[in-house]
Amino acid sequence: MSARPPASSPLWAQLFALDHGAGLPLQSRLRLKIVQAILDGRLPSGAALPSSRDLAQTLGLSRNTVTAVYQQLVDEAYLESRPRSGVFVREDARPASIRETDHLVDPFVREGADMGTPPAWATRVLRSLRDQPTLSKPEHWRAMPYPFVYGTHDAQQFPTEDFRECCVRSLARSQLPSWTPDFETEDAPDLIEQIRTRLLPKRGVFALPEEILVTVGAQHACYLVAEALFDRGTRVGFEEPGYPHARNAFSLRTSQIVGIPVDEEGLVVESLPGLDYVFVTPSHQSPTTHTLSLERRQWLLRKAALQDFVVIEDDYEAENLYAGEPMPALKSLDKTGRVIYIGSLSKSLSPALRLGYIVAQKELISELRVLRHAMVRHPSAFLQHAYALFLSLGHHDSHARRVNQVLMPRMEATLKALAEHLPEFECTLAQGGASVWVQAPAWLDGGALAIRAREHGVLIEPGDVFFAQPPRPCPYFRLRLSSIEVTQIEPGILALREAVRAMARERG
Repeated sequence: MSARPPASSPLWAQLFALDHGAGLPLQSRLRLKIVQAILDGRLPSGAALPSSRDLAQTLGLSRNTVTAVYQQLVDEAYLESRPRSGVFVREDARPASIRETDHLVDPFVREGADMGTPPAWATRVLRSLRDQPTLSKPEHWRAMPYPFVYGTHDAQQFPTEDFRECCVRSLARSQLPSWTPDFETEDAPDLIEQIRTRLLPKRGVFALPEEILVTVGAQHACYLVAEALFDRGTRVGFEEPGYPHARNAFSLRTSQIVGIPVDEEGLVVESLPGLDYVFVTPSHQSPTTHTLSLERRQWLLRKAALQDFVVIEDDYEAENLYAGEPMPALKSLDKTGRVIYIGSLSKSLSPALRLGYIVAQKELISELRVLRHAMVRHPSAFLQHAYALFLSLGHHDSHARRVNQVLMPRMEATLKALAEHLPEFECTLAQGGASVWVQAPAWLDGGALAIRAREHGVLIEPGDVFFAQPPRPCPYFRLRLSSIEVTQIEPGILALREAVRAMARERG
């Protein structure tokens, strides 16, 4: 392709056919096609491109669009403009790479000799979660009409313009010094300040900057805590049923996870055995959504002091409150530093953003900083800075209010549809949260129902993954409400009813 094909050649129309589903502006789509052709080798060094006029005519674009793309790629050393000759691919436009060879001679191995076998990874992997139950979704779950599952954002509620504003402001030249340097073990000071002064006081928690660490989400916080504090003999009290991702993170470091029952007041603390740590989700217990009563919170902290254990508090979905007064966080009642507090910044916005934090005494935070540095160095400084702006401008609070206004009718619609169409199923109206914990009739296994419901377009979260020792059959499942429109809830419950009826017929 060193000579320029005719302007009318279908080659250019085929090579630069724009992808209309790319979600990019027209100029960016043309740039994408030209750069891909260069990097893939379909436009080799020295290849001549059509004139801006000819390419614009071939693709049905304005000449200004093509000219702007050409100039941008000339500035970035993909193309070069030769006076009175046209536009060409630069000689060094494609990065140098290792070329494949027909035969590579290894001087240390005789030709035809046995090259050995791959490592036996099954015997080398020392800590595996492959066989542990966890929350998962089928491959094409986004195409399902009734997704009562966790793991995506609500496209209608995502504050696109507000978040874009904060990202654009963070990219301003004046803001670059705030996040472009290597933070080593530190965090963005402006985000720490927003967590300390904007978020934590709403939970009754007051902390110094050196008592806060930013993490790559709440799961990363659980992993850091386990890595720093647990060994194989560490006894960890864990809600049963409870949050499976935290349980799995803990199980990599300890084999002594002790199930503690929960009821309508949350974790049952009256007869805790000898423990080193207790993990609890007191705001909305995961998965039952029950709130730990104030009396039990006080009793749990008193027991922690008497029995010398530490409480790990995951303040799960604390901002999703529809009724009643907010309960003070355990950390707000902590007078002796026995509570490690874990919070999430991004859960209500989008789980893909992955921002969380830990609040604890500075001695522990200092250790966790060094440990985090060895793992991921630090969470994205750009994202920290952008989210600090998002908090400081009040967008986080207004978004949380909008989420609650949307989730409450979804919760009401779900409970109403269950009562009307599946009256034999039991569930409890929670004070908040984004899910409904459902108990089916004793004969019905939630895992089997999840498989059958999928055939009817319904995705649910089977209950057995939340138990360390699930009953058999396990008649529980969870309905998440963060990603399903309120108009789809009743049809989804009706489809779920059809799955239940099919299983009942097979049972006889």
